[in-house]
Amino acid sequence: MTTTMWKALAALLAIPVGALMAAAPAEAIANGESVPDGRYPFAVKLIDNGIPTSDGGSRDSSCSGGLVSPHWVLTAGHCFQDENGDRVDRPVAEESLAAVGRTDLTGEDGHLAEVVEVRQHGSADVALARLDRAITDITPLKLNRKKPAAGQKARLVGYGFTKATSKKTPDRLRTGQFRIGGIEKTEMGLSGVSPKASTSPCERDSGGPYFTEKNGVATVVGVVSRGPSCPHTGPDIATRVDAVAPWILKVIKSDLAAAVKPSAKPSAKPSRTRESPQAAPANAAFTLPPMTLLSIPVIFAATIAIALAARSTRRYRGRRRY
Repeated sequence: MTTTMWKALAALLAIPVGALMAAAPAEAIANGESVPDGRYPFAVKLIDNGIPTSDGGSRDSSCSGGLVSPHWVLTAGHCFQDENGDRVDRPVAEESLAAVGRTDLTGEDGHLAEVVEVRQHGSADVALARLDRAITDITPLKLNRKKPAAGQKARLVGYGFTKATSKKTPDRLRTGQFRIGGIEKTEMGLSGVSPKASTSPCERDSGGPYFTEKNGVATVVGVVSRGPSCPHTGPDIATRVDAVAPWILKVIKSDLAAAVKPSAKPSAKPSRTRESPQAAPANAAFTLPPMTLLSIPVIFAATIAIALAARSTRRYRGRRRY
């Protein structure tokens, strides 16, 4: 609907034009919808700037993914290729970054980390990207260990194009609901269900997680791999997580163990990421009245100060989805 039509409708109903236009549904993941701030924080956008090309130049690209442990992001294997199109076990771009838990890419929520290592499954189109820092304030996706059932529904999140002719990826995370169809040894097909039957992943949704939710726990069941040009009806192909779960666990096992192991000693200073401002000490505002130290012995005053300070601190055959 054009702006003129919106204005005519607004005049007829005596409703502000802005209110009507704001009510128009957002389209994404090709006929998907926008994700509210803070939802699905395990979603990751992998940003690669300066990927080498066969002519000696470079290109920029991106993929989607899902956090599966504090340091590791699950994504598609073809997201990491050299200038010859061969999958590689390393970051190949001049700059390889991961925006984690950042629903709105123009904001500063979540984390921006560097990808420092890549592990390729080999036969399946799946890879793990290691971050240079542990993301400890976001609950990772749980890995599905059971064969999916035909007809089962799953949700997808991704930062890919909204249509095949797009030139720019959206600044906000997108989502849609899908139904599992044909199931093969390591792959499965998923077709759009909601908001439309043509809801489908696009380029740059590669690596995005298909997941289920139960009792607040998100379990990744598939990873976006390839499919027809979007939007379309019918299936796209995803790698089955249950088929590659043993390999994933082998890679991230020590990271998961470290995440739950209690520290031997409390850290002297709280750890910070570059997007997190330094927290002020809990007792920063504590002072004693000026006359207190004059009216009692110095040692007793120091004891009271220490005690009070302590009290104040208690509180997813066809085109790959590049």
